[in-house]
Amino acid sequence: MKVHELTAWLESHYPPASAEEWDNVGFLVGDDREEVRHVFLALDLTAETLDEAITAGAEMIVTHHPMIFGGMKKINNHDFTGRKVLSLIRHGIQYYAMHTNYDILGMAELSAGYLKLTDTRILTVTKEQGECREGLGRVGMLPYKMTLKECAGFVKDAFRLNEVKVYGNLEREVACAAVCTGSGKSLMKDVLSSGAEVYITGDIDHHTGLDAVEQGICLIDAGHYGTEYIFMDAMKKQLENAFPELKISCAQVKQPYTLVI
Repeated sequence: MKVHELTAWLESHYPPASAEEWDNVGFLVGDDREEVRHVFLALDLTAETLDEAITAGAEMIVTHHPMIFGGMKKINNHDFTGRKVLSLIRHGIQYYAMHTNYDILGMAELSAGYLKLTDTRILTVTKEQGECREGLGRVGMLPYKMTLKECAGFVKDAFRLNEVKVYGNLEREVACAAVCTGSGKSLMKDVLSSGAEVYITGDIDHHTGLDAVEQGICLIDAGHYGTEYIFMDAMKKQLENAFPELKISCAQVKQPYTLVI
């Protein structure tokens, strides 16, 4: 199939217009008139990930986080992003990114499902037209009331992680949870008014954690990668169902850091 046929399908399910204004999503590098038989999925297009895709023989890469955010005045081998653009072109690989549009229209419900939340509602509304609402994150009820310590273990198991960071009294009981994958501290105002007792997200800094506890909210930091690598498996299943003729492969699941204890 042609690349533009695949991108049209992606955009019919996750319209770029749903992305945040500051974001940079869509077809970022390549020629969408080319044929595609093998799609490689990744959270980020790092040099290591690109090497994986090249070795796998992929003709197209789809990531969650865009490799290009701001304007590029030069594309050359002197810049790490430029080197990746050149490598994509050299190897004939087309590149597409779906970031906050997927966060809003896919990742929010996906993460709530991982946590088995019920009676879910949108945490932060980003678009409202009539009765149609879109937004980041979800708020819902946990499968049962549990202590914060138990909840941390539950989150760790749900996302198959080695560790999570917890802010709050470990013996406090929680029943209502908010979740936003990736970096969710910008949604704290909505979390505080949501009725949630625990907030599950990533990239929580020292002061955000302390301030949340002072205001009555427990926090579980499951990491940016730890809450969003689920994009790959979910998108793989969708594409395999929609296009059985395509080969779909994923980047190795691997935390971008090493924890030294």
